[in-house]
Amino acid sequence: MAGISVIGAGSWGTAIGVLLSGKGLSVTLWARNNEFCDTLNKEKENKLYLPGIKFPKTLSITSSLEDAFSGARIIVCCVPSHGIRGIFKGVSPVDGAIIVSASKGIEQKTHLTPSGILGSVLPKGIPIAVISGPTFAKEVSMRLPSAACAAAESIAIAEEVQEAFSTPYFRVYTNTDTIGVELGGAMKNVIAIASGISDGLGLGFNARAALITRGLKEISVLGLAMGANEATFYGLSGLGDLVLTCTGPLSRNYTL
Repeated sequence: MAGISVIGAGSWGTAIGVLLSGKGLSVTLWARNNEFCDTLNKEKENKLYLPGIKFPKTLSITSSLEDAFSGARIIVCCVPSHGIRGIFKGVSPVDGAIIVSASKGIEQKTHLTPSGILGSVLPKGIPIAVISGPTFAKEVSMRLPSAACAAAESIAIAEEVQEAFSTPYFRVYTNTDTIGVELGGAMKNVIAIASGISDGLGLGFNARAALITRGLKEISVLGLAMGANEATFYGLSGLGDLVLTCTGPLSRNYTL
C-alpha cells in the first residue's frame, strides 16, 4: 500500500498514526506548526496529547501540508470539525487518493458533517470515507481491543479503508451509510454532556440508563430526517459510541 498521511497531531490523530505505522505502513503525521513538529520529532512521543506512547519507526512528522499530501494514497483528517475547511481548502491530493474523515462534529453555520465540509472544498470526484466508533485514543494507542465502522458511498472504498485500519486488536466493519455514521458520532456528544450532568448531580444509574436509551431514540429520529439508515444508530458508530461517551471517564463530554 502507498503512503498514508494523518492530518492533525492531537490525541486521536496521533493514535491513528501510531495504529497505522504500527502495522509497518509508511505514515506521515502532520503537526500544526514547526515548533510542535520539532518537539514530536525530537521526543518520538506526543507528550502533550498522548503521553507514554512511543512512535513506531515508520511514523514521520511534518508541518508541511504539501509534504503530507504528496504521494499519499490515503489521507486521514483528524482535525476538529471547525478547522477542516481552513486546512483542506485549496489542497489537491494526488490522483487516486482517498480522504478519510476521522473527525466528529457538525459545522455551526452550514450544519455540514466533516465529510460534507471536505466535499465542499476538495476537487470534485475525490472519494471520501469516514471512520467512527467507540474508540478512546488512549486505549487504541495501548492496543486494547477496539472496533469501529468505515463508511463510504462505495463499498469498495469502505473496504479499502477497512483493510488499511484493521489489526488484530482494532476491528473495522464496513457501511455505506456515511451520514448515519457521522451523525451518530456527533450527536452522542450532547447526550454525553447530559449524562455527565446527571451523574454529577447524583441522580443515579437509572437516570443515566434512561438518558442513554431515550437519547439514542432522539438521535435516530433526527438521523432519519436527515436521510440516514435507522439501523446504523444501533451499531458501533451509534449505540456503541453513545454508551462509551456517556459512561467512560476518558470522555471529554461526559467529564465536562
